[in-house]
Amino acid sequence: MKKSQYVLVTAGVVIALVTAGLLRSRGREASTAAVKTSLADSSLIAAPGRVEAVSEEVRVSSELSGRLKLVNVQEGDRVRQGQVLAEIQNDDYRARVQEAEAELAQREAELRRTVNGARTQERREAEASVKAAEAVLNNAKSEAERRRVLADRNVISRDEVERYERGYQVARAQFDQAAQHFSLIDADAREEDRAHAEAAVATAKAQLAEARAYLEKSYIRAPISGVILRKLRHTGESVSTQFDSPVVTMADDSVLRVRLDVDESDVSKLRVGQRAYVTAEAYGDHKFWGSVIRVGRILGKKNIRTDEPSEHVDTKILETLVELDAGQRLPLGLRVDSFVQTWSTGSSADERQ
Repeated sequence: MKKSQYVLVTAGVVIALVTAGLLRSRGREASTAAVKTSLADSSLIAAPGRVEAVSEEVRVSSELSGRLKLVNVQEGDRVRQGQVLAEIQNDDYRARVQEAEAELAQREAELRRTVNGARTQERREAEASVKAAEAVLNNAKSEAERRRVLADRNVISRDEVERYERGYQVARAQFDQAAQHFSLIDADAREEDRAHAEAAVATAKAQLAEARAYLEKSYIRAPISGVILRKLRHTGESVSTQFDSPVVTMADDSVLRVRLDVDESDVSKLRVGQRAYVTAEAYGDHKFWGSVIRVGRILGKKNIRTDEPSEHVDTKILETLVELDAGQRLPLGLRVDSFVQTWSTGSSADERQ
């Protein structure tokens, strides 16, 4: 008995819900018909619309693959352009920057050495070597000459003369070597040596810039100022450049727009600059005013689906954009009923109220 009563009660509830749904659907159809009838007299274009931000929705992703070290924002936070929203693990990128900085410092030191030449102490040392070699050469020359005189007098043998002659030639070669070394140290840098050193510095600077660029990419920054709509990744999760993996979605809601689906039968009446207003069930009879800023150039399928059972999905529409006046606030994504005035671009009596 109790089970039968339960079944009857359940069936009654289902019947009541179906009946209410049918009545609501008929009420909407009647309301739609009434709006269309009134529009024929008032020269208003009616169309469903959806509220969006001036920037539309921006999906903020990472330019590098890796694991998220930190996500700094929450849904609803307001951020400014350039603010760090998240950070990828970047210890390896920091190390590359430090390595590139050290390489640049070394190349710059080599360039300074090439340009400035040897130090004063090195020049003095080379000059002293030249003087010492010259003294040895003069002594060897004197001894060789003396031995030649003695040999001419048959005082010494010819072998001894040749031995001193060889010593003299060795001293001359040592002197020439010391002189060339001093000349190299004392001379200005050659153009090709300087160019080579400068090229090495330029390469090191480019490598440092590249390393810093990769480090900067590990910080995910806000491309615009606006509000965070969705937080799609959290600290510790991985992101990849191989597939779409946005960290957050955001939008610049400083200016609100409404994207309308205008029926093809009304497209001839649309003009940029026409005044328009939108209403939403949640806000009662309040009208949010704005102006048409863009009229589409090609017809397409509906983007905005209503709850009307009689709606034809394949209806051709023309996308039209209305920008709401400053200071008006509506939730992004809200479906609204939109009405475009076709008789004048000026303010209407309803708007002034």
